[in-house]
Amino acid sequence: MSKPKILVTRLLYPAARAVLEKTGEVDWWTETEAIPRAELLKRVADKDALVCVLTDKVDAELLTAAPKLKVAATVSVGYDNIDVAACTAKKVIATNTPGVLDDTTADFAWTLMLAIARRLVEGDAFVRSGKWPGFAIDQMLGGDVYGKTLGIIGFGRIGQCVARRALGFRMRVIYSGTTRAPVDVEKELNAEFVEQDRLFAEADFVSLHVPLTPETRHLICKESLEKMKCTAFLVNTSRGPVVDEEALADALENKKIAGAALDVYEHEPKVHPKLMARRDVILAPHIGSATVETRTRMMVVAANNVAAFFEGRTPPNALNKDALGLK
Repeated sequence: MSKPKILVTRLLYPAARAVLEKTGEVDWWTETEAIPRAELLKRVADKDALVCVLTDKVDAELLTAAPKLKVAATVSVGYDNIDVAACTAKKVIATNTPGVLDDTTADFAWTLMLAIARRLVEGDAFVRSGKWPGFAIDQMLGGDVYGKTLGIIGFGRIGQCVARRALGFRMRVIYSGTTRAPVDVEKELNAEFVEQDRLFAEADFVSLHVPLTPETRHLICKESLEKMKCTAFLVNTSRGPVVDEEALADALENKKIAGAALDVYEHEPKVHPKLMARRDVILAPHIGSATVETRTRMMVVAANNVAAFFEGRTPPNALNKDALGLK
């Protein structure tokens, strides 16, 4: 029996490579830049499996171009790059990599929160400019983080990790979402479930941890920004289109909020030009999970999802088990 053919759109770390090379015949995309769409459609045509990242769209077009495809594994917890319904219709199992990046992403949300509140990036640029005259009592004044109110929108694994870190800063934590956390979780994290409008009105920091869905697209818009405190900060480490960047830029220009720190963008990798020019915005290059340890774990999880399928097991992180009647 011939080995399954696997296309991988990024050169993975050795631990993940070993899993895939043991599983099948691997076609690696080895260039630094993302695989062009036309090349992806060409090379996936005879493949049984695809290991991809968020920039690679697994949609009806790709599925039509790849009639032999049986499993599509994205190296990410978010899977808005995969049309799960289309995969199910074509009997293709789709998988993601949840659970292994929660703490790392929470760490980075806090990195952004502290950096925007204390004007760290702005201060770094000031020193590097050679124009810093030395200490002054009223220089680069920011805002405190400890003791403030942290509003978390989306209280899943990552949101709860963010809340857990807030305990050390003696913050009041409020959260909103589609479902309320169990009482024991609220008690452990000292977190209060509130309506979203109340969260916008009371939070000093609003941190976003929701998946991208039709309901969350532009969740942060003109109306929601106007409900926030003029001293509040917005942090987004979830998905770019959750924030209406035009509305955010206008809110900052009109001092409706104090600042924003973003790791993801509405039209990534493009960033709204109004945001690019502002000093009250931190712009990070989508590195929320970017540690060697975590990215390695993500790659291995994706590889193991593929391996499990071809070993006759249900992939641990299958998004559509019903595609093949799996349980």
